[in-house]
Amino acid sequence: MHLYPLAGLLVGILIGLTGVGGGSLMTPILILLFGIAPVSAVGTDLLQAAVTKTAGTAVLGMGRTIAWRIVGRLAAGSLPASALTLFFLAPRLHAPEATRIITVLLGAAVVLTAIALLFKKALLRVTGGAAERLSRRRAAALTVAAGALLGVLVTLTSVGAGALGVVMLAFLYPRLPTSHIVGADIAHAVPLTLLAGLGHWWLGDINWHLLGALLVGSIPGVVVGSLLVTRVPERVLRPVLAVVLLVAGGKLIH
Repeated sequence: MHLYPLAGLLVGILIGLTGVGGGSLMTPILILLFGIAPVSAVGTDLLQAAVTKTAGTAVLGMGRTIAWRIVGRLAAGSLPASALTLFFLAPRLHAPEATRIITVLLGAAVVLTAIALLFKKALLRVTGGAAERLSRRRAAALTVAAGALLGVLVTLTSVGAGALGVVMLAFLYPRLPTSHIVGADIAHAVPLTLLAGLGHWWLGDINWHLLGALLVGSIPGVVVGSLLVTRVPERVLRPVLAVVLLVAGGKLIH
């Protein structure tokens, strides 16, 4: 139990620094290191992420590094998609095969997140010309569609609102500073993870003692990370985080 706040602190700092680390790191930690059931780990992590990223959003908002219009577009797609996913999950979540399916989906999402981290710049170089040619209306529509994809993925696995969201936004808004993209990504994760987390609570999948212990570490962690976001070089953090995620994702899939 005493290690939960430490895990929360580590993940909170990473969320504040990179926008990544919520579901993609915390949920595998809960399953692989602490032996928490996958369904319970996903639900608990979603509410933990909602509270943690609220603190991060408050710090980033004071620094004016959040593009609120983009947050609104993402939420217009993600919140309805999350609600529909919860409706679909309700009668199926506690079926015997559900745990294995969620674990494999989680592992795949974590590996995809690691790939997005490792090859973000290469992907953006390849697609940069297409991004520059997007009209504002097309970029807005694609942002809503990206939000819908994230809504489904986050509700099922608690993963996706970090690195995948950042890569999508970097493609759609290539001229937006990285700090603003991370800010929009973190701010959008607040209503999405809250809705998905409340849905899992309704389905009976929240470990409240675990949630409280994680928040003891993650709230101060995300504040520290958010304050340091402009001072710590991304090129150092991202490869290390990506390797950790690849190992964790591989173990979950296996």
